[in-house]
Amino acid sequence: MDIRAIRYFVETVRHNSFTHAANELCVTQSTVSKMVRQLEDELGHALLHREGRGVRLTDIGRVVFERGQEALGVMQRLQRDIADLTELSRGQLTVGIPPTVNLFFPAIIQSFRRAYPLIELTIQEAGGKVIEERVQSGELEVGVTVLPVAPQSGLASSELGSFPICLVGTARSAWADQPMPGLGVLHGQDVVMLNDDYSLSRRLQMALDQAGVRPHVVAQSGQWDFLLSMALAGMGTALLPQPLLDRLQMPADAVVRPLHVPDLLWQVGLIWRADRYLSHAARAWLAVCEHNR
Repeated sequence: MDIRAIRYFVETVRHNSFTHAANELCVTQSTVSKMVRQLEDELGHALLHREGRGVRLTDIGRVVFERGQEALGVMQRLQRDIADLTELSRGQLTVGIPPTVNLFFPAIIQSFRRAYPLIELTIQEAGGKVIEERVQSGELEVGVTVLPVAPQSGLASSELGSFPICLVGTARSAWADQPMPGLGVLHGQDVVMLNDDYSLSRRLQMALDQAGVRPHVVAQSGQWDFLLSMALAGMGTALLPQPLLDRLQMPADAVVRPLHVPDLLWQVGLIWRADRYLSHAARAWLAVCEHNR
């Protein structure tokens, strides 16, 4: 059923005239009359009694008029909703961010809320691996993880920052006297690491495997401060990104050394599915992140 025909019919009834309806719609009277007749033919019933210069509804015409007004109202609201979404004056967006990288985002979130105050922004916290899976499945449009992502994942990415990874321990650590130790110093040594849900843990494990280095993982945790506490208690070496160490309270006797592996950095980045539709809100989020990185 042509929505234009419904609109022409409703305007004819409202103005009690084909001529006045045509003037309101900026079309010819014959066009209005033709569209109303087509609507009657499609429904198989007369909707109007043509009486001189006016019209009068049939009983079926009265039902069509009432429902037609409702349909036109729905279309008007739909158009307003679409305009609101495309103009970013309303909408919803959920972004996945690992707790390990949330230190980068307060300023970005503030900028996004300032630019788009009517978009409902929700932050969903999970490990990088979980966020990657949720973006892949379509549960999330955009997320944040530690790069790189696997080429076969189908995920597009954009780096927000790249930082060194440091060894953290005590003066008794085997590498404490080296200014820039390599991965080899961890062979056979006790280490404490993030649990396997985190992308950084997987990235570190891959680098260790490629280098043929076999440390002894004595504990894993999803909490940075707990890893640091275990390392400073002498349980083993912690491998932590420099930005996290800058935020943690480091005791004077802590030993921190940047890991000397050129290709092994803590790369924080945005991820999304390049082969799927991104909402206007998601695209706005990517743009704000790019501007604030």
